[in-house]
Amino acid sequence: MKRLTFVKSSVAASLGGALLPSPLRSEKKKFRLRYILSSAMYGTFKVTDILPEVAKCGASAIDLWPRPHGNQREQVREMGNEAFKAMLDKNKVSLGVSTCYKLGPFDLQEEMHWAKTLTGKSVTLVCGGKGNKNAKGEDLKVEVRKFVEEMKPHHESAEKTDCTIAIENHANNIISSPDSLKYFTEFSSEMPELTLAFAPHHLPQDGKMQGDLIRQLGKESISFFYAQQFGTGSHHKQPREKEILQMPGRGPLDFKPIIQALKAISFDGFTEVFMHPFPRGLPIRDTVEEITREINRSRDYLDNCI
Repeated sequence: MKRLTFVKSSVAASLGGALLPSPLRSEKKKFRLRYILSSAMYGTFKVTDILPEVAKCGASAIDLWPRPHGNQREQVREMGNEAFKAMLDKNKVSLGVSTCYKLGPFDLQEEMHWAKTLTGKSVTLVCGGKGNKNAKGEDLKVEVRKFVEEMKPHHESAEKTDCTIAIENHANNIISSPDSLKYFTEFSSEMPELTLAFAPHHLPQDGKMQGDLIRQLGKESISFFYAQQFGTGSHHKQPREKEILQMPGRGPLDFKPIIQALKAISFDGFTEVFMHPFPRGLPIRDTVEEITREINRSRDYLDNCI
């Protein structure tokens, strides 16, 4: 059998696969972004109003946010797991992500067990890193290595509960600069459930540079992609049409080299169209319908970047 297989492979290779039946020919799959909908985009709207919008936004999963960005995680805690699970099933939506910045990377176990109990499926927990955010050069490398070492027991918990931990490159955080991302990828290479949430918003607004960085980090390192740019920032009061410049296709950042890099590494994690209002907790538009329309505008832009 081995010899026969070898002969078949050799002949097929020499003739460009012409002797193989068409179903056995490898066909390159068309690359698509796998979208997830952030509940925070809708402020404190009821989760019952948000879930029907998931499919309308080209997604099949939801990312639950707690206060101050939204309050849907608190809503779910109040209604109970069974009621929320029934709502997910009714809308054919899965819980894909639970955003856990308030918990931090060292206090995720309870959320892991909650997600496992609720879904029985893989859920990603997004948060920031911990360490000396002011470290530079070799000191930064040492700090990142220390952080990854401290994450080992939490990674073991993630494996047991079928969860993935995604650390965002966030401003004023140890995991923030391109170098810190590279160090993190190097030191966590043997920890498959400890990954990055790649956030263009918090990096220099240079699409080519970010695309090159994504290629260096590789598919195995990135499980979540924030489709958000800096625009005019989000930490001060400004007209809504200024705030909205954080959305892909609205502000000046060219996402094409970034998306092309995701395509090059065959990225298959979640993509979340995102922005921050000021103050946090407001919806990005006045109505559910307007929010969904705004998200889809950016989604069309991102799809065109492919």
